[in-house]
Amino acid sequence: MPTEENIQRICQDCKNQLYESWYLNFISAISRHLLEELATGVLQSNVVSSVSKVFDQYLNFISLEEDLFLLRQQGRDAISYYSINRGDVKDTEMDQIMDMIVDSLFSVFVTLGTVPVIRCPRGNAAEMVAEKLDKKLRENLRDTRNSLFTADGLQSGQFSFQRPLLVILDRNLDLATLLHHTWTYQALVHDVLDMQLNRVTTEEEAASPSGHAGAKALKRKKVYDLGQNDKFWIAQKGSPFPAVAEAVQEALDTYRASEDEVKRLKHAMGLEGDEDDQAISTLSDSTAKLTSAMHSLPELLEQKRLIDMHTNIATAVLDNIKERKLDVYFETEEKLMSRSQLDKPLMDIISDPEAGLAEDKLRLFLIAMLCGQQMTEAEVDQYAVALQAAGCDLAPLHYIRKWRAYTKMSSTPATYGGGGTKTLGMFSKLMAESSKFVMEGVKNLVVKKHKLPTTRIVDSLMEMKPSDETDNFRYFDPKMLRATDSGSVPRNKQPFQEALVFVVGGGNYIEYQNLVDYVRSRTTMGTKKITYGCTDLQNAAQFLKQFGQLGRESF
Repeated sequence: MPTEENIQRICQDCKNQLYESWYLNFISAISRHLLEELATGVLQSNVVSSVSKVFDQYLNFISLEEDLFLLRQQGRDAISYYSINRGDVKDTEMDQIMDMIVDSLFSVFVTLGTVPVIRCPRGNAAEMVAEKLDKKLRENLRDTRNSLFTADGLQSGQFSFQRPLLVILDRNLDLATLLHHTWTYQALVHDVLDMQLNRVTTEEEAASPSGHAGAKALKRKKVYDLGQNDKFWIAQKGSPFPAVAEAVQEALDTYRASEDEVKRLKHAMGLEGDEDDQAISTLSDSTAKLTSAMHSLPELLEQKRLIDMHTNIATAVLDNIKERKLDVYFETEEKLMSRSQLDKPLMDIISDPEAGLAEDKLRLFLIAMLCGQQMTEAEVDQYAVALQAAGCDLAPLHYIRKWRAYTKMSSTPATYGGGGTKTLGMFSKLMAESSKFVMEGVKNLVVKKHKLPTTRIVDSLMEMKPSDETDNFRYFDPKMLRATDSGSVPRNKQPFQEALVFVVGGGNYIEYQNLVDYVRSRTTMGTKKITYGCTDLQNAAQFLKQFGQLGRESF
């Protein structure tokens, strides 16, 4: 990263003559001021001849999946929801935050090798980002000699006759989804476990060093990487948790069958131990079967490693579901968001000492407030007393009350229509005694497909549908160099086949998965591609902490 601190560090290394030659790669464009500072340091150290190349790589973002990216991990607090929404933020500080976001988004499109059409709502941080990005893209296109989007500069990008749509949204568009208890595998792992950059950390019981039966079990941390090579993860990350538990059990049973087949063949041929290749080659038809099995052994071992990993992760998730009654919270919140009748009053859940953590109760009540549950200020005060008695920090509630009053949330209830759940019979494949997962007491909930606000907006913009939600959106086309008023720009008449959705202020896996499901549902109408991006991926606990900071500062 081309920062003052890093340039000084490079200059110090030059002074110490640590290297024979230098190839300097910056993940975003280095400013003229810093470049001059670097040149001065190199000149003073007398190592000019050793500096071979200086590159601007435009890689100032993190790609987690083929259709998911975020801007940064280190220093992410600088562009967080809290930083953007705090009351005492100065105009100069806000400009710096917006510039950091725009620089990273610019890097994304340089890497893709394409110039998007930009849409955004009016009057928030998303509009500020859109204006600055439009200006930056337009200035680069105007400089034809050094443009990063000329034909020569597009070699790394995919050639396409249609440009993508970039939809920039503000996090304040939908706060309820941030707090929602989820039911799909990837989002659950991110919500209840420690997951950062596709790496999950769990705590598992380790054997006591003393060996005594009554000794207290020790906890040890285990780290797992979830990547694109993990076929089980790719297939199941968007599935409801009960389906994942069944899939893990099926994979385990399949592996055991393969393992038993190898052992049976070896036993039948008298090869109990490790025999040399010559002895094996003298055998007939059974040998071919055994050889095939032995050749697949590395694949079987990798399969076993992945099964063990997902068994451990799913077990950790299941423990949280049981301890915190997350299935009950998920079902209740789905009904709140779809404005259905609740099975149990909110106050009963909040007052129940067995019903999850204080954090869970606070999330539930905030969703009720955000989704338009009709409550007087006196009723909210009653709930606040109950929440405080349950051990909740009320600072996030103070912020949401103030935010709701400021944004006039009267129209919000309709935005979550069409959701809900249905309960199937208990887990048929997991009721066997040999199952790794004891699912007793956990509801087998199936999520009804519905579009979250973000997905619904993207659908309207991609399909060029008229909608009250998007009619007031601004339109930017950086390729139209003389366009100044976004309202006068000619509109694209054809539906978009590709879109990038970017959320300023933080995103989450629930929105990402909802967009993935939307794309799958549209495959019969032609190929659609949607990439989801955000300033940072945060779970509900992290957002609650930021709401708490804002709530305390508002007093």
